[in-house]
Order: sequence, then structure tokens, then C-alpha cells
Amino acid sequence: MWNLKVGQSAPEFKSPAYVAGQFKEVSLKDYRGKWVCLFFYPLDFTFVCPTEIRGFAQLEKQFLEANCQVIGCSTDSQHSHKAWFERDLPEVKFPVIADTNHAVSRNYGVLLEESGIALRGTFLIDPEGVLQAMSVNALGVGRSVDETLRTLQALQTGELCPVNWKPGQATLTKK
Repeated sequence: MWNLKVGQSAPEFKSPAYVAGQFKEVSLKDYRGKWVCLFFYPLDFTFVCPTEIRGFAQLEKQFLEANCQVIGCSTDSQHSHKAWFERDLPEVKFPVIADTNHAVSRNYGVLLEESGIALRGTFLIDPEGVLQAMSVNALGVGRSVDETLRTLQALQTGELCPVNWKPGQATLTKK
């Protein structure tokens, strides 16, 4: 298991993915020079997962405007992703990794080995490939996409940001 820490290089990956109706191979290196929001979810065709995925799709434009590529990941196959996304989530355009060999989930420390599914992990990786933020939720609790975007925006200031800071507000280092 990878001992992942903020400030260290994020684990590289190269995996098959479903991307807006097509099967492609996606790697972290493809996005060098951009921020990456890599989020893991347990399974396709479930209850909490589509609420989170839709949340990322609804804010994808804001992530892209912040030079950040959203990438989803579960241990389902790209064929499962295709069937589910075409049926229930056609608005999703960002890549969704098919981590069927569990390497990506394991390297990011979110794989539940006994069931072969991933916890709800969220990782913000800077343009140089360094992990800048991470959080992991239990299976039954969805994450806040708004908070993920806010954290990204705070990190991008390069300054000290107080509790509940939002874009346009003063940081602690600039008044």
C-alpha cells in the first residue's frame, strides 16, 4: 500500500477510461501543467455515487476555468461505465478510469481489499504532479464538490487562506 502524503509526488497511473462516449487510455502525465482533481467512487449503478458524479459534472466548467481536469475512478470496467453513463449520466464529459486491476485505487490508499471497491477519496494534484490536498469518506457519505473546488481555488492563491475563505475574499497574507 502506498503511504501517500500531501507534498509528495502523486502516484502515476495509466489506465483505460470511459471519456464522453469513447474508450481511451488516461494517464496522470497527460495532464502535466494542469491541476488534477482525481476522485474515487465505489461502484457504478449505486445510490450516492451518481449524486457526486453529477456534482462534479455541474461544476466541471469552474474546475476547467481553474486549469483543473476532473477525473473520476472506480473499480468497474469501462464497459460498465459506458452502460451507466449513457443511461443515467449523459452530462458527464470528464474521464472516468476503469481501475479493474485495482492498481490506481491501491496506490492512492482507498482500495478496500476485501470487497475490491474504492472508498470516496478526493485528491488535488498540482501541475507538477505533487499532491496538495486529499480527503477520504466512508462509503455511505458523499463528499462536497463545492468544498473541493473551494480548496483548489485556495491552493491556487499560493497564500494563507482562513477558514471558509472564498475567491475574492482577502487572504491572511494580502489584505
